[in-house]
Amino acid sequence: MPVTWRGRLRRATLATVIGVAVAAGALLSIVLFVTTAYVVVIAAIGIGFLALPHCTRAVRGLCDLNRRAAAYCGVPVERPYRPEPEEIEKDIVGWTRRCKWILTDPATWRDLLWLLLNCVVGLLGFVPAGLLYYAGEGLVLACGVWKPVAAGGQGRWYAFVTVDSWPAAFAAAALALAVLAGWVFLGPLVLKGHAHFVRVLLGPTRESQLASRVRHLTETRSGALDFQAAELRRIERDLHDGTQARLVSLGLQLGAVDRKLAQDPEEARRMLREARTSSVRALSELRDVVRGIHPPVLAERGLADALRALGLASPLRVTVVADLPGKLPDPVESAVYFAVSELLTNVLKHADARHVEVIAWCADDTLHARVTDDGHGGADASAGSGLEGIRRRLASFDGTLVIDSPRGGPTVMKLELPCALSSPKTSSS
Repeated sequence: MPVTWRGRLRRATLATVIGVAVAAGALLSIVLFVTTAYVVVIAAIGIGFLALPHCTRAVRGLCDLNRRAAAYCGVPVERPYRPEPEEIEKDIVGWTRRCKWILTDPATWRDLLWLLLNCVVGLLGFVPAGLLYYAGEGLVLACGVWKPVAAGGQGRWYAFVTVDSWPAAFAAAALALAVLAGWVFLGPLVLKGHAHFVRVLLGPTRESQLASRVRHLTETRSGALDFQAAELRRIERDLHDGTQARLVSLGLQLGAVDRKLAQDPEEARRMLREARTSSVRALSELRDVVRGIHPPVLAERGLADALRALGLASPLRVTVVADLPGKLPDPVESAVYFAVSELLTNVLKHADARHVEVIAWCADDTLHARVTDDGHGGADASAGSGLEGIRRRLASFDGTLVIDSPRGGPTVMKLELPCALSSPKTSSS
């Protein structure tokens, strides 16, 4: 995309402002380098360890400002410092540990080298402001300011032109416009060169990048292990407090039914109905526990083979046709896998079907799945069956479930789920 003149002027103006700040920081670099070097020397003999952390904080603050200026110029620079030790005591021992952490960090010595070199290199930040000033001076002279200067018998030199007449003033104006064009084009380049200088000395080295990655991986692994342990505790707690207790109660109810069967058949039937209700609740609670857990068959074989495994495990004759583009996000595969599994269970229990066809494909960043049976139809999600639970769970992932089930005809159940799924939304159900 071509850069417009307005954009170039904006970049040149920003480079001028940042350049003045960088050059002012270069003047400050002299003071900080001398002060910090002196403090480091006296800290080596046990005197300056109280002042070293304060000097280091000022040095790193100036370095961070130059990193930020480099980022404005399109050269991002990361901080290379080692993390500060935790729980540093606020006494002599703590100050000594802090000084040891500062002096053993290679980035501290690279900061000092940068301060020394920046005393000279940082002064290049005045170049954009100098070009702008010189261009303005030429234009002001060309507007007629040269007359009172030339009235004394001597003209004003501008570059290699002596401005003492209108033709010379026009030549000075042309030179000023050339300098102004140089300010527009060269100003950002000068600041970008300084930004690369900052990245070379103030950016992380390969060793510090590797140490940072190892530290990040360690923290990430620790967090993942903590999350895994918490999730296992949640599953164990839910199984123990919910499903396990309900299954134990179901066993007791069946034992009572066995004792009542010969004496009071009606009471035994009532207790069987209660046991059936308890089994449905236990199954629902078990589904709630395992919902979101990635099945091993998905991790090992992918969604297409996992759907085929569901078809082989079903007592019905199931045909699976899957045209999927390799590996999909884990939440997408889990949601579709569990949804198709429950749809097959619904067909087995209620549709009185013999053949089921499952088709899965991707189109327009959406995963589509269709389950068609040759049963007697009449499936209705609003009747309070498990189909409404499937619809609610898919809705929590921005998915949809559409059911076409005429009485006496085949049932077609279609579900759609975005392929860019990351995590479920909170559902009010």
